[in-house]
Amino acid sequence: MTLHHESRTPEPSTPTPSIRPRRLRTTPAMRNLVRETRLARSQLVLPVFVRDGQDAPRPISSLPGVVQHTLDSLCAEAERAASAGLGGMMLFGVPREEDKDAAGSAGARPDGILNRGLAAVRDAVGDDLVVMADTCLDEFTDHGHCGLLTEDGRVDNDATLEAYVALAVSQADAGAHVVGPSGMMDGQVRAIREGLDAAGHAEVAILAYAAKYASAFYGPFREAVGSSLQGDRRTYQQDPANRREGLREALLDLAEGADLVMVKPAGSYLDVLADVAAASDVPVAAYQVSGEYAMICAAAERGWIDRDAALAESLTCIVRAGADLVLSYAALEVPAVR
Repeated sequence: MTLHHESRTPEPSTPTPSIRPRRLRTTPAMRNLVRETRLARSQLVLPVFVRDGQDAPRPISSLPGVVQHTLDSLCAEAERAASAGLGGMMLFGVPREEDKDAAGSAGARPDGILNRGLAAVRDAVGDDLVVMADTCLDEFTDHGHCGLLTEDGRVDNDATLEAYVALAVSQADAGAHVVGPSGMMDGQVRAIREGLDAAGHAEVAILAYAAKYASAFYGPFREAVGSSLQGDRRTYQQDPANRREGLREALLDLAEGADLVMVKPAGSYLDVLADVAAASDVPVAAYQVSGEYAMICAAAERGWIDRDAALAESLTCIVRAGADLVLSYAALEVPAVR
């Protein structure tokens, strides 16, 4: 008797993949070789605070590792930043409470703390570091707003422009390479450019805070500058829900002559940053603001994340989204940069 065996269809074997992206992830050297986004110290800017009337640096409780500097410690920090190869330093002044007034007049005074800080840093590092100045009134006004107020408490856009011009010229006189108008007043870039040129400062650049949002992430900064803010800034800073508006603001600043444009905050606004970077014909900056930095530090203090790795990753992501330079309180401590 002949036995007939059922014919069986062979089970298909799993095909061997010919395309293996993992080949380029096999070793640290390989990953470094093919890395698409590279973070360099030369594109990092360190924000610093200099406070009037103190004898020693004062720690800022909500910004771990950050202090309000004296003039001496500020200069030491500038020398450290230059030696580390950072691209720049952005200075914020913290005046005495008694020096604040409704017009923020201490900001433009040659003997005001910010202008003294700018002059001291330039004396210390010369042109080895790009010295930037925050060009805004909020640190110097007794109401904490970024501009002059009308009798009914509104920020007067056009009157504020004149104050910004005086502030920018005084900062250029003190030695700033770059002025950074951050108040989000309409027309601020054009007014400051005309004012600087008329005062003989045609070579001083303008870093426009072009897309600056009314963010919840600014809290620690307000402690750092001793803010006297009454109310909020939602009539002049942008609504966090708006994406197109960020690009529109940047395009307006470019048309007015901005040398660099900035998106602030950075981490929660990477879509806006990418939009601006795609449209801009000048370098684009992004600011990893105080709350973004503080959240990483707080989580690391609890052992939830690796602080250095999270800081390096967050900054790399900001550059990946299109930033040419990044302002960060971690600029001097991120290990994974050249």
